[in-house]
Amino acid sequence: MTRFPADFIWGTATAAHQVEGSNTNTDWWRREHRPDTDLPEPSGDAADSYHRYGEDIALVADAGLGAYRFSIEWARIEPEPGVHSRAQLDHYRRMVDACRDRGIEPVVTLHHVTNPIWFTREGAWRASDAAERFARYTEATLPVLDDVTWVFTINEPNMIATHRDFEAAEMHLAKRPEPDMHVAETLAAAHRAAREVLSGPGHVRSGWTIGGQAFQALPGAEDAMRDYAYAREDFFIDAAVGDDVIGVQNYSRNIIGPDGPVPLAEGTETNLLGWEYWPQSIGEELRHCWERGKGTPLLVTENGFATRDDDRRIDHTRDALASVKAAMDDGVDVRGYLYWSLLDNYEWGSYDPTFGLVAWDRDTFERRPKPSLQWLGRVARTGAVPDAA
Repeated sequence: MTRFPADFIWGTATAAHQVEGSNTNTDWWRREHRPDTDLPEPSGDAADSYHRYGEDIALVADAGLGAYRFSIEWARIEPEPGVHSRAQLDHYRRMVDACRDRGIEPVVTLHHVTNPIWFTREGAWRASDAAERFARYTEATLPVLDDVTWVFTINEPNMIATHRDFEAAEMHLAKRPEPDMHVAETLAAAHRAAREVLSGPGHVRSGWTIGGQAFQALPGAEDAMRDYAYAREDFFIDAAVGDDVIGVQNYSRNIIGPDGPVPLAEGTETNLLGWEYWPQSIGEELRHCWERGKGTPLLVTENGFATRDDDRRIDHTRDALASVKAAMDDGVDVRGYLYWSLLDNYEWGSYDPTFGLVAWDRDTFERRPKPSLQWLGRVARTGAVPDAA
């Protein structure tokens, strides 16, 4: 039995474009509907969580979890430059209120992959005024965040700097190109500007989330690994030193040889995206972020396993949590664990990779909780992870 502190935060997560549906004003929606799109399918209505968020939050609460991370959609809130929708701000405020009404801690992300079409049209993160525009958007969201403690500015900026052209670049499925360090610097400036805005109310604890890859070097490739990892991860950890929190997101490890990532050995167990089954990677990533982040507190904002075998999802989560607790026992300050994801969602091109604790019917949107939801809820209620049977 692995036991966690009584104040440990237990929850789950989603992102707007992946579950809301009809997110038509984003660059990703435009990419989905291009005649020459490279994506297998569009997001469409997704899980219709834009309208069914109350049902989703109730699932979180009824399971016994205490936190729900969701993102608010910039493209809905600011459909044109400087034009802010009061109706959309009220919508996301109602989501916060729905969490509070059910005793759920809302964890809000301001930017999760997608951009307003106008922002991308005008240069996105390459534009000279991108940081100022993001700060303006952040200021507009303050009524939503009136009593929200945990706020993350930008989700996985290290992936944005790599997949910087969301209308052309392939996410997840292709070998990632060299990151654009100009974009990385702009993202860091936008993050700092947003944190400055968020510091005004006095109650917000802010940071950004980093897509951690638990880099491991083959013997003799240690220098190559450090060089490879800097632009893809460590730059962004360095930029978060001194933040209130770093969101740590991890799904597997990445083994680096002298020439870069090493292909998986034949027969290696993988998830539905082809990533190695290696639940211990989250603990390794937490240790790295703690050391590189110079003691900045950490919160696991994403960790999960895309599979059709829910028993294997439970196995992965159990072993991942054991590695989280081992890191904590060694002095790493980890405040909580948010499983990705609450729902099977639109995984940036396809609904096939099922990460969710809850399935749903594509025609009726009926929610179908999996045993893994109740398993994680029992862990949250007891603060203890049972040993493997």
